[in-house]
Amino acid sequence: MPSKKVAPTRQLEHELRSGGHEIIVGVDEVGRGAWAGPLMVGAAVLPSDKRVNGVRDSKLLTEIERERLFDRIAGWCVTWSVGAATQAECDELGMAEAQRLAARRAIAGLSVAPDTAIVDGTWNFLRGTVGDVHLKVKADARCLSVAAASILAKVTRDRVMRAEAEHYPAYAFESNKGYPCSMHKAALQAWGPTAIHRRTWVFMDHLPWPGLRVFRPEQASLF
Repeated sequence: MPSKKVAPTRQLEHELRSGGHEIIVGVDEVGRGAWAGPLMVGAAVLPSDKRVNGVRDSKLLTEIERERLFDRIAGWCVTWSVGAATQAECDELGMAEAQRLAARRAIAGLSVAPDTAIVDGTWNFLRGTVGDVHLKVKADARCLSVAAASILAKVTRDRVMRAEAEHYPAYAFESNKGYPCSMHKAALQAWGPTAIHRRTWVFMDHLPWPGLRVFRPEQASLF
């Protein structure tokens, strides 16, 4: 079980450098499970000789802690980028292809071309974007570059959702960031979907809104 007390390391990054790789990018996604707002993918290339204290998997940190770290991490990185797929793109493409699109945009936003990537999880959504990819479960808690990417992506998306909250005050996006919760569900029941809701998702089943094509994640191909 990942713990806030255990700092992510550069072990995998060191192994990759020893194997001849020079530019290693850590990659992580945020927002895939949300009902509203964009899906985002963070990408971070770290220097080999410096470290920022306090970096952890973004899920282990509070919102205040992530915000405090954001500028330090951004300034520490050799280069970093966050790519997004909008709500409309998530609906039109399906979540798998939307994640690939956000990843392509994140890698394209870097100032250098990575020759290898470390990706959190078991699915290579960078296939065709980065030639050499290493998948690692819980990489956001164990690998420093992925942990940095997770914070950059999470803070960027949180800021977007806080800004959206001003336009849709009934949905409490400033606190739930578009993710499922009882208040979010109640607002949908009362007011229906906003312009930033993923209208083709299965969560729409419980709403009295006819004519909506429902996207069921279990039917989507990850390959």
